[in-house]
Amino acid sequence: MRRWSWIAVMLLASVLFCWLTYALSWQRGVADLRVNAGARVERYAGSLRSTVDRYEFLPYLLSLHPDVRDLLLHPNDPAVVQRANDYLFDVNQRAKASAAYVIDANGRALAASNWRETATFVGQEYRFRPYFIDALQGALGRFYGVGTTSGEPGYFVSQPIVVDGQIRGVVVLKLNLEWFQRAGADASEPVVVADDHGVIFLSSEPRWQYRALAPLTPAVKAALDSSRQYYNQHITPLAWHEDERLDADGEVVTVRDGRGAGKRRRFLAVQRRLGEPNWTLMYFAPLDQVIANARIAAVAAGCLAAFTCLLGVAWNQRRQRVRDMLKSRELLQSAYAELGERVAERTADLQSANERLQTEVQERSRTEHELREAQSELVQASKLVALGQMAAGITHELNQPLSALRSFSDNTRVLLERAEYGAAQENLEAIASLTDRMGKITGQLRLFAGRSRRVDTQASVRRALDNTVTLLRGRLVGIALTTTFADGLDDVQVACEGLRLEQVLINLVGNAIDAVGSVASPHAPPSIWIDVEADDLWARIYVRDNGPGISEAHMPRLFEPFFSTKEGGQGMGLGLAISSSIAQENGGQLVARNVPGGGAEFLVTLRRVHRTGATIA
Repeated sequence: MRRWSWIAVMLLASVLFCWLTYALSWQRGVADLRVNAGARVERYAGSLRSTVDRYEFLPYLLSLHPDVRDLLLHPNDPAVVQRANDYLFDVNQRAKASAAYVIDANGRALAASNWRETATFVGQEYRFRPYFIDALQGALGRFYGVGTTSGEPGYFVSQPIVVDGQIRGVVVLKLNLEWFQRAGADASEPVVVADDHGVIFLSSEPRWQYRALAPLTPAVKAALDSSRQYYNQHITPLAWHEDERLDADGEVVTVRDGRGAGKRRRFLAVQRRLGEPNWTLMYFAPLDQVIANARIAAVAAGCLAAFTCLLGVAWNQRRQRVRDMLKSRELLQSAYAELGERVAERTADLQSANERLQTEVQERSRTEHELREAQSELVQASKLVALGQMAAGITHELNQPLSALRSFSDNTRVLLERAEYGAAQENLEAIASLTDRMGKITGQLRLFAGRSRRVDTQASVRRALDNTVTLLRGRLVGIALTTTFADGLDDVQVACEGLRLEQVLINLVGNAIDAVGSVASPHAPPSIWIDVEADDLWARIYVRDNGPGISEAHMPRLFEPFFSTKEGGQGMGLGLAISSSIAQENGGQLVARNVPGGGAEFLVTLRRVHRTGATIA
């Protein structure tokens, strides 16, 4: 029984090894083919895109020619019609296009480059064509379809003809793209182009042309019938299905040739979208060689596995004989040694248990001693951290008032020299207000050392903004500051103490001043915008600048204490940390983001307080 189990395991391992070899060979072959197919589909897409782009400007030039404009103004004048026909014929010959023609606003062709031919476009009705409808609405028309007059497929590009400010007609250029499906590849490596409905209109494999990549919905069928895009062609789904999705543009598919149980072929399908027009180019790389290589690798792996199994059988038989010889000797020796081992093991267990008990007692005593020391060090470290945070907070928050005091004192000295005592009195009152403010700041630095109990109070956003601008007036020289309140919003009250709200705004506006100060561009002068919005529950204050913005690497640490991106000595890294703490203490938040086009924006969200003093919860 054991032998049969071992044989079953070896057979299972051999099969698994062959399967893994086949899978690895398949994946490697598909990966190599994916690279080559990607290069080819890029080349085909570039060739088709360059051809389409090269002719898109020609209808616009035709719409500007005097002969074309005269044709729309005098459509019944034979001489004017003949000049337009000759001009379109000459342009079409030089551009090597299929046809060029002019349609009036009613959808009737007035002149065409093929006016000499039996199947001329002159006099035909085209009001149902999408390219005519798009151009008549003032847009560039793009359309691929089968001609209703000539029966030949082509790519139509149209432009509106504007005369005296009105669209009087449409000029259309038809291109023959059949060369692409002949030059794309042979039948073994099909190249197809499908429209936005998934209908293949260009294909190097003739049997795939005018097939749909997926069943068409009734709405799509109705649209194709109304525009006569493929005229009398019967669109049927292509018999294919996806086997494996490799990435967004690559997949392994199986295509059935013919009807019923036809021949099946597997391809690596790689696609590219052309943009305008909205076409999809697909290149089908055959997987026959990849499958053959994978099968050869699997057969080779099977041979190797069979040889390995034979070696394993021979080695196992020899090992069995040696094991039987040694087994009897080992049984005898183990019987004598078993008793001695048991005695030694019991003695060793007792000694080991005694040693472990002593070690645990010593370890527990040492751990208790280290714990007491760690607790003592933690208390001391907490005290030092609190003292450091308080000192840093005082230094940061008093920096702005001290700068303002220096500015007001210098201005007061000048005003006194000029005998402007009224203005000097105002500056002295501002100095006294700043002194009171400094006293309040020192009393509120509990935010960093520990959280104080929240006080239910309210503040005016407009008053806080006015005080902030007054305090930073000296630093705002040369910087455009714009403050905007939302429509119908003169002012708004928020659930925050006035001094704390001013601290937040001073920090944010001060950072914005530092940011725009580093921008030196005549096209983008330093600017700061402050926008205030509110709803029934919340008030939002946006502070935005056109500075260099915030690095993505710095964004996660932006509100950490002592983190600063300014050069040494210019900042302590506490402004945003204190501002965020103030917002959170009052039930709000402070967030930051980069503005598209340059600059940074900070959003302060606080609970709104209505005039009655009640906070909306």
